[in-house]
Amino acid sequence: MTDRRQFLRRSAAGFFGAALVSRVGAASLPEAPSRDSAAMAPPLHPATGRPYHPVVTLNGWSLPWRMSNGWKEFHLVAEPVVREIAPGMKAHLWGYNGQSPGPTIECVEGDKVRIFVTNHLPEHTSVHWHGIILPNGMDGVGGLTQPHIRPGKTFVYEFQMTKSGTFMYHPHADEMVQMAMGMMGSLIVHPRDPKFAPVDRDFCFVMAAYDIEPGAFTPKVNTMLDFNLFAWNSRVFPGIDPLVARRGDRVRIRIANLTMTNHPIHIHGHNFAVALTDGGWVPKTARWPETTTDVPVGAIRAVEFVADNPGDWAFHCHKSHHVMNAMGHNVPTLIGVDHRGVAERIRKLVPDYMVMGEKGGAMDHEMPLPDNTLPMMTGTGSFGPIEMGGMFTVVKVREGLARNDYRDPGWYKHPAGTLAYEWQGEPPRTERRAEPAAGGMEMKARKPSGHVGH
Repeated sequence: MTDRRQFLRRSAAGFFGAALVSRVGAASLPEAPSRDSAAMAPPLHPATGRPYHPVVTLNGWSLPWRMSNGWKEFHLVAEPVVREIAPGMKAHLWGYNGQSPGPTIECVEGDKVRIFVTNHLPEHTSVHWHGIILPNGMDGVGGLTQPHIRPGKTFVYEFQMTKSGTFMYHPHADEMVQMAMGMMGSLIVHPRDPKFAPVDRDFCFVMAAYDIEPGAFTPKVNTMLDFNLFAWNSRVFPGIDPLVARRGDRVRIRIANLTMTNHPIHIHGHNFAVALTDGGWVPKTARWPETTTDVPVGAIRAVEFVADNPGDWAFHCHKSHHVMNAMGHNVPTLIGVDHRGVAERIRKLVPDYMVMGEKGGAMDHEMPLPDNTLPMMTGTGSFGPIEMGGMFTVVKVREGLARNDYRDPGWYKHPAGTLAYEWQGEPPRTERRAEPAAGGMEMKARKPSGHVGH
């Protein structure tokens, strides 16, 4: 078994923290698999090491590893990537191993992990292991706990996983730019005992926000709040994978937040409980049923529920602007404005001009858009437009699925008598209450003084 002293002797720099890999050591680096597809990969069941029930990453994959003298070795490559945000739009981002976010890293409580990080970015970087308890020199804060990883260099992080839970990784170097460009990933530490907190289906994703102007490919990294794309694993609806579950399955969904605001995540048709944060497991006696949980900035929440209600159930952020995309922040409200006569004159100058907003925001047709631009509200279900386009997906609960079947089962077929329908009889009568007679009530007001507790 390689101990720490032997490891540091092999490194070129001999840092107490993340060590620079020498040319000799680089010859023995583990493989750095890369993937350019945004499709969800099947769970990566462990072929070596301790057993565990693997996670499924929405529109992502888990990073393979190799065992070396008792160490579980991974290799991340920080690099520019092209990510399909949804069909019809791609973005030029930064990520790891061909994708943004990077691949999920899975290991087990008690594992000794060695993570090689190679920098193919045009600037220096580092990797912080968010929520992991480890030696200070492995924490990944460039300039504070380690030298920066310069372009073309490889560093190695080496530590033992002391507790199970849901964590993430991201840069702590020029992080405003690098995280705004999509550098992040999930890190899952499974319990040492596979029988602890078992679930049948285990999903994970990281929330990110981007500001990409219509027709553009690269995010505006100096944006502080006015983002126009709110994404799960750098995907927006209808490009986000459905969460497929067999009826009766116990389901866990691990949600990490690396945006600039909180997100109230809401499920339809079920109740869940928060079972896990980036600080650890929540005791069962401290949990309560919810249908919405708020995920703060820089935090992780893992919710659990029993998928006992068949159907296609919405699962989304409850901030209404976060389930849309390509939003315009200076668009006036035109509800109630009469466009008659004006629209015809505008079309003489702008032939493709369309009247929008005078009756609300719903659209039954598409309008011309710049290339590489998504519509504001999109996605189609079995009954027509779903009118979402951001942090939204569908939990699909079905009878009779195979244990490891995550394929999209299509739209739900509603049993007879369980579908809302149009009333065909006479419309119900509506009556307004009579207004109170004038002068029947005298209003008295007292002007407040001093502090009133606001």
